[in-house]
Amino acid sequence: MSGTMIGGLFFAFMLTLLALRVPIGISMLVTGAAGYVTMAGWEPLLGYLKTAAYGRYSIYDLSVVPLFLLMGSFASQGGLSKALFGAAASLIGHRRGGVAIAAVGACAGFGAICGSSLATAATMGQVALPELRRLNYSPALATATLAAGGTLGILIPPSVVLVIYAILAEQNIAKLFAAALVPGIIAALGYMLVIVLVCRLDPTAGPAAERTKWADRVAALIGVWPVLTIFVVVIGGIYGGIFTPTEAASIGALGAGALAVIKGMRFKGLMDSLYATAEATAMIFLILLGADVLNVFLALTQMPAELASWVTGSGLPPLMVLFAIILIYVFLGCVMDSLSMILLTIPIFLPIVMGLDFWGLDQTEKAIWFGVLALMVVEVGLITPPVGMNVYIINSLAKNVPMSATFRGIVPFLMSDALRVILLVFFPVLTLFMVRLIE
Repeated sequence: MSGTMIGGLFFAFMLTLLALRVPIGISMLVTGAAGYVTMAGWEPLLGYLKTAAYGRYSIYDLSVVPLFLLMGSFASQGGLSKALFGAAASLIGHRRGGVAIAAVGACAGFGAICGSSLATAATMGQVALPELRRLNYSPALATATLAAGGTLGILIPPSVVLVIYAILAEQNIAKLFAAALVPGIIAALGYMLVIVLVCRLDPTAGPAAERTKWADRVAALIGVWPVLTIFVVVIGGIYGGIFTPTEAASIGALGAGALAVIKGMRFKGLMDSLYATAEATAMIFLILLGADVLNVFLALTQMPAELASWVTGSGLPPLMVLFAIILIYVFLGCVMDSLSMILLTIPIFLPIVMGLDFWGLDQTEKAIWFGVLALMVVEVGLITPPVGMNVYIINSLAKNVPMSATFRGIVPFLMSDALRVILLVFFPVLTLFMVRLIE
């Protein structure tokens, strides 16, 4: 039996484990270990495993992950999400659909210090959903807005998944953060435009709130200066070459922690933040180890290399291959989380993309462009039927709203996502011009 066939069979076995709801990290670890034994035997596997964990976890860049997670936890404890939403709602809440637009803006702002889509959706859902209900917003629009807005958490830098992609693809973290900034802004503006159009077609979907007095607006805006300061220091320091991403994450976590203490966080809140960070970090690191073992096995089978060679030699148009990959990501997004998808697919898809010509991009630009594009499509999967993890999170907070209503409300946002993906596929400069500016 050829190595490619063995690789395909074990890959199918791993998908079966996932269908049985075995955690992704364990599924990859078990599949990779069993496949390694099949290809090379027990002794080579044990020889690899004795250094695999240290080799993966001793990478300096990975220290960014717990620090950004801790920064997000402190931000939640410090009530920054509520401050962001309050400031945005005070400015535009008096317009039709304005509070929903404010929720999207707050999701983007919170994503800039959180780096997690699921955490952004859950946090902003708790903050914004009561206000949307009070104003009698359409249940479909309210829940769909928060589910879609939550996807901005992982696209607006800093992003934990982008850090992981940078390590897998051996790319510069700062450049990937720069590349994701404009697509993230486009995504937020696209969602806001969707809300405007929905409320124009159905004025009862997003009633206007009372106009806020200017004094209250100024007070609300003053309340978000710590968020802006943390974002400017972290991202500006990285882009300006003042800090490494790890140093910036440390400063951001310290700043968010100090702010949370000022806002009333006590010892219990501190311990909750540390426990949440430790739990999320352990989960991510287990997935990383499982992905490493799986990737070593796949390398032994030569399946990724042979698949890449077959695609590049097939004569298929590069754009056809790219859109096929995008469709696979959308499908996987219905049943998997974003980090798992990136770790599972990048070792297979990245060599294929790197072997094709897209708009004359060099290898580094191609890797960065594809990474941001893949991340965007992965996020679309979080609001795509029949699963859509963000939708489930929001509906767990809005138990009186049928899941079908939320998915109906999601459709216009998915159309915005599709247009954005097409735009960034055909105009890579939107992703890369910030990268070129900082080089």
